[in-house]
Amino acid sequence: MTAPLTPPPPPHEQPSHSAWPPAGAGHAVGASGDPHGGKGEDGPGLRTELREAVVIAVALVLGGALLGVVWSRLAPRVPLVGDVVNGAWVVYLEDTEGEQSVGVDGTFTLLALAFGAVSAVAVFLVRRRGGVPAVVALGVGGLLGSLLAWRLGVWLGPAQDVLAHAKDVGRGVTFPAPLRLAAKGALLAWSFSALLVHLGLMALFGPRDPEPVEPVPPGPYGAAR
Repeated sequence: MTAPLTPPPPPHEQPSHSAWPPAGAGHAVGASGDPHGGKGEDGPGLRTELREAVVIAVALVLGGALLGVVWSRLAPRVPLVGDVVNGAWVVYLEDTEGEQSVGVDGTFTLLALAFGAVSAVAVFLVRRRGGVPAVVALGVGGLLGSLLAWRLGVWLGPAQDVLAHAKDVGRGVTFPAPLRLAAKGALLAWSFSALLVHLGLMALFGPRDPEPVEPVPPGPYGAAR
């Protein structure tokens, strides 16, 4: 005898083993489509980086005021002498072979290089992740700080009106010439130093990307170990 055949269950009672999870299952997705709610895992976000870059640039510009004060105090003085020739005042260099003018430019350049290195170290310690906004802030802030230091140092230095100064001190009396930055390329020294030092610090001590994990080779019989 054969066993009675059992009719198959209705279609709605058959188990569905290949059904996909419902559309609402899984992790919650933010409004921007990022499963982390719009916040990346690698950093605080572009808006925060831009705010930090603005703070860095402003701090470097304010540091330019300190550079200007230091430059006006440490720069060598170029000696001038006033005299009266044919009833008119004439001002000329006391030492025509002196190198004080070169020393003025050199002092500004060395100070700017030092300020750039210090600012790069400070930015690296505050923000070890680096980023393009921070690098741009170092370059722009260093240039603006150098411009402020140049103008402030000239203003704090000796008087700009050399004829009036010569008349005040008297005929044949030596007096210092106004500060002048003949080599305008020195204005880029701060930015160059800051970017170079920051790049070196990031290369030596910056965060590293995780190394990819190599797959384990299969066993001798084709089965994974």
